[in-house]
Amino acid sequence: MAIPRFWREIQSRYNLIGTKCGSCGKVDFPPRAVCPTCGRRSVGKMQRVQLKGKGTVVTYTVIHDAPAQFEMQKPYVMAIVQMDEGVRLTSQLIDVKSEDVKIGMKVQATFRKLGQEGDAGVIHYGYKFRPA
Repeated sequence: MAIPRFWREIQSRYNLIGTKCGSCGKVDFPPRAVCPTCGRRSVGKMQRVQLKGKGTVVTYTVIHDAPAQFEMQKPYVMAIVQMDEGVRLTSQLIDVKSEDVKIGMKVQATFRKLGQEGDAGVIHYGYKFRPA
C-alpha cells in the first residue's frame, strides 16, 4: 500500500474523530481505547464520534519567532479551542489577523496543507481553525 493512501485511510487523520465513553458519556480527542475518567469500566464501550468542528477560543498566543518551516507564516496565532462537544485541542488560527483574535471567539475547523516532505514528497494535511 502506498504511503499517501495509508495516511488517508486513518479516519482521524483527515476528520475530527474522537471517542465517547459508553459508561460516562465523556468525549475525548484524539480517540482513546480507554476513558481516562472511567478506566477499565470503559473497555469495549468506547464509540467513535465525528466532532462537528465548531468551537470557542479559550486562550491564544501569537508566535513571532517561528521554527524554520513556519518562517513564512509568522506572526501566526496558536489557540486552545474548546469544541462544542467539550474537548479542548490546540490548533493554529487562520484567515484572521492576530489583533482581531479574542477569547470567546467562535471558530470553525477547516482542513489545510500542513507541510510536505521535500519537493516531491508526501503532502500532509490537517485541521486548523478560522473564524465562524
